[in-house]
Amino acid sequence: MEKEEVEKFLHEKVEKGEHVSPVLPKGVKNYLIDIDGTITEDIPNEEPERMATCKPFPDALKTLNKWYDEGHIICFFTSRTEAHREVTENWLNEHGFKFHSMLMGKPRGGNYHWVDNHLVKATRYKGKFTDLVDKKVTIQVFKD
Repeated sequence: MEKEEVEKFLHEKVEKGEHVSPVLPKGVKNYLIDIDGTITEDIPNEEPERMATCKPFPDALKTLNKWYDEGHIICFFTSRTEAHREVTENWLNEHGFKFHSMLMGKPRGGNYHWVDNHLVKATRYKGKFTDLVDKKVTIQVFKD
């Protein structure tokens, strides 16, 4: 699905005042992207003055905007609090990040285990944004 079709799809849901989550069209991924330590230096909430002046990681900006342009959904999911929403949104816009939404207040600590009735894929950021590749790994699953 092309970027314009996804934008139209999402816009129509909002215009109709729908309060239910839309079903993503086939082939469209919904990326939940962390901010601190993932697309820029790791800035703790206790140092919010640094949020406005940090620099983005160039490969993150390029890759995320590519995914956006390909029609995927980009949602920033961050441990920054609601009090940091404005500075965060301004910073993302100022540096040219294309995105659809932000979720604030992700628990800090990093030992996440997402349980869902849908397939969830997770990729740990290790210092460089590139296209994703398939790799076989061991995962935890529910006991039969």
